[in-house]
Amino acid sequence: MNTIAESQTVQGKESAKMRSPEKGTLIAAHQREFTRTIGEISSPNPRIMCRDVNVYYGEKHAIQNVSLDVGHNEVIALIGPSGCGKSTFLRCLNRMNDTIVGCRVTGSIRLDGQDIYDGGLDVVPLRAQVGMVFQKPNPFPKSIYENVAYGPKIHGLANSKAELEEIVESSLRRAGLWDEVKDDLAKPGTSLSGGQQQRLCIARTIAVSPEVILMDEPCSALDPIATAKIEQLIDELRELYTIAIVTHSMQQAARVSQRTAYFHLGRLIEVGDTAQVFTNPRHPLTEDYITGRFG
Repeated sequence: MNTIAESQTVQGKESAKMRSPEKGTLIAAHQREFTRTIGEISSPNPRIMCRDVNVYYGEKHAIQNVSLDVGHNEVIALIGPSGCGKSTFLRCLNRMNDTIVGCRVTGSIRLDGQDIYDGGLDVVPLRAQVGMVFQKPNPFPKSIYENVAYGPKIHGLANSKAELEEIVESSLRRAGLWDEVKDDLAKPGTSLSGGQQQRLCIARTIAVSPEVILMDEPCSALDPIATAKIEQLIDELRELYTIAIVTHSMQQAARVSQRTAYFHLGRLIEVGDTAQVFTNPRHPLTEDYITGRFG
């Protein structure tokens, strides 16, 4: 038998084994045997460096020894089944977990070399540097203009009304919303459609000149047309920002990201180039999730 045929035979036996009734036992065994993340956790040009990050909610150990870099001007997708810890990890990156009673974070997370969990660090400017776009659009109960202008005002980023108007317009343009709302800036942000509201929230985020944008399932409540606009926007924003996105849609992860990280039960199982993770996953848990055997 030639080498290719032998390889195909071995792969066929392994696939049949994973599809067997003992699959659940095998997955449990793979989980128990997990010792380290498969793939390259580091980036040649990191914006964020995470090492041995653990998150506890009281006694619950939600994130276990996760190490991962997020590079400049890349989109990294965090995927995994519900409850795997991907959103918890995302919220660590701008200390949103600080708002949860009983939550404790250990390990090291550095933004451009600075420890963001340093006791003397002010989280207000940190959350401007590392902005967040949530699952459900949450515009302020203000006008479209004021939604975008609010951040630059409180952070002192504009010295005049003209500068503020320029920031508002440029932010709405980058969010792909300007042409749709330029004649209605005084209308409430809540009067927009769901997709427009989410782009307004993205405009609000980029108005304070962040370095990183975190997105927690930003398209889960949107229709396919609005989702396509957000995905196109993510690709455009990558030229200016580092983006980390949590998504339950593997198709979306494949479309928008350059790297993908797979989480399972609080552990980072595998990370790598998106094409490699989706076409040739190296860990059985990753393969099972991507092929729809669980999740």
